[in-house]
Amino acid sequence: MAKEAEFLFDYGSPNAYLVHRAIPAVEARGIVSFRYVPVLLGGIFKAIDNQSPMQAYGHIGAKVAYDRLEMQRFMAKHGIDKFVMNPHFPVNTLMAMRGAIAARELGCARAYDEAMFAAMWEQGLKLDLPDVWDRALTAVGLPAAQLAELAATPEIKAQLVANTEAAVAREVFGSPTFFLGQEMWFGKERLRDVEEAASA
Repeated sequence: MAKEAEFLFDYGSPNAYLVHRAIPAVEARGIVSFRYVPVLLGGIFKAIDNQSPMQAYGHIGAKVAYDRLEMQRFMAKHGIDKFVMNPHFPVNTLMAMRGAIAARELGCARAYDEAMFAAMWEQGLKLDLPDVWDRALTAVGLPAAQLAELAATPEIKAQLVANTEAAVAREVFGSPTFFLGQEMWFGKERLRDVEEAASA
């Protein structure tokens, strides 16, 4: 039976999107499955005084170029061909991530995750605008009004905070992060290591 790993993610991370696209083929091998755990990446950064690699290293041309090369290599390896850099990056994902918690309450998490990742990194949408978020959900048949209403409740807001604080307590500093039991891996390149650890 496949072992379950946690995948801590925020839709605002391009590398989390790439992992999301690669996961189905990994899971098909039957060694490891992934439980998606929504966290607020901005909240993690604020808690530990971190920032996105683009902000931290954007002035280092060689590193920016190499990071792009690593993304291209990962996409080629996993057959990912729809990625586009979001022209609005960085996008405030608070509403989208609260929606992720709400979608889990409503039983439509898988469809919601797919809609948000595609809207952010294939369609290049500015998902921090409520009407844009609403249209992205409506376009794929998800109950946008119900999700918005639930996402605005204190309980859903508190759950996202709890997920984020728990991640910080486990020394998470970015997304994508994986846990297999208590062991942590960070970054899309570690997806193979998670599968290898699950098979050991």
